[in-house]
Amino acid sequence: MPRVLLCGDLVWAHKECEEMFKGIAEVVPLTSPDRADFIAGLQPGGKYDSIVGMFYQHTSARFIGPLNAELIGALAVSVKWIAHNGAGYDQVDVQACKAHGIYVSNTPGAVDYGTATTALYLLISAMRRFSSAERAVRSGSWKTLHKAKFAHDLEGHTLAILGMGGVGLRLAQYVHAFPMRVIYHNRNKVANAPDWIEYYPAERLDEMLAEADVLSVHVPLRKETTGLVDETMIRKLKQGAVIINTARGKVIDEEAMIRALEDRHLGAIGLDVYPNEPEVNPRLLEFPNAILLPHMGTETLDSQKRMEVRALTNLRDYLTKGAGADIIPELR
Repeated sequence: MPRVLLCGDLVWAHKECEEMFKGIAEVVPLTSPDRADFIAGLQPGGKYDSIVGMFYQHTSARFIGPLNAELIGALAVSVKWIAHNGAGYDQVDVQACKAHGIYVSNTPGAVDYGTATTALYLLISAMRRFSSAERAVRSGSWKTLHKAKFAHDLEGHTLAILGMGGVGLRLAQYVHAFPMRVIYHNRNKVANAPDWIEYYPAERLDEMLAEADVLSVHVPLRKETTGLVDETMIRKLKQGAVIINTARGKVIDEEAMIRALEDRHLGAIGLDVYPNEPEVNPRLLEFPNAILLPHMGTETLDSQKRMEVRALTNLRDYLTKGAGADIIPELR
């Protein structure tokens, strides 16, 4: 019977895991206290000997370190599938996996609801200035510091979505109820997008930015998307525009964004992600119009269980069908 490794904490889907792999594979837990012990365990005769696939939770880096080229090389002795528990997979050295013939899957779809509702909260709070208003109530100042001229209803305003994947599409559906006008840019036009969402190809990106009251960022972090939302892009937004980011902190040039807050080119920002988590740039804390969350996008029982089940399903399908459904684009 093949062996698979639970590399990291399985919190919600213990029953599902037992049912999925019963009679199919031996499920081996991660027991290594450090990286050296883990690598030793992958060798012939070790406790992880002959592992063919693994469920990977990035919190396991506390013990085994990053899933970089060194660790991928050690895994390559027997591992051929890494089922990453998450939609973003920048914690995995994809090129090293490709070089060693290891497939990587992620969990698209499982995070859509949680992340999109987080973006919706940030959008509403930024436009209505609810976050600063709540802090005012707690400090006993009521709404003496609130200025209605900086607050806006959502109805009649335009949301521009940069990266129309599952999260972006779900957010579009949410704001359509207000209603907001929704426009988007993506590498390609999304076939299943409703006809009320307007597509702006690359040659019309500047036009989209100029029309946006809110820019919500939903692109994955890759080499080519690092710093994608830069000084140039930010300055093409209209005066007083709002930026929302629930993707990855490094897709935005943080210094350029702070400069735009300082000179009031940006009206507000709403962030759930940062370049060097869990560190937050202290300058961001100085802005009452910066709504800041500690990467809460999928911090619900529902989202996390969906993620675990989907990652485990990819691993099971590799064993039973030869491949999981969610192979990341770089390895298809």
